[in-house]
Amino acid sequence: MSLHASETYAHPPESSTACRRHHVDGNLVLSELNPDAVIDQPDDASVPLTLLTFGSVREICPKCQQTHLKLVLRQDSVRMAHLFCADCESCFDAHYRDGAPALTI
Repeated sequence: MSLHASETYAHPPESSTACRRHHVDGNLVLSELNPDAVIDQPDDASVPLTLLTFGSVREICPKCQQTHLKLVLRQDSVRMAHLFCADCESCFDAHYRDGAPALTI
């Protein structure tokens, strides 16, 4: 798989209402995902897949342990939001210790 991540910085719209979920412990639990389950690969394997990422997060890749993960939101070729390591091309889901998903809006 050949993935190329390009940075796009987006700021969420300001909300006048407070978030209903409050998590005391901000540490995320990361679970590795099969990239084929979250990313639609192009039919032509010679065409590189370009993912728009929305900035780096504080979490380091648990697989290669050297790179900050990047947030990838749903888009044309992406079925679900996830965290992506550009170095080892791994995909991760994230949730809080209380089980609440961390990547839903």
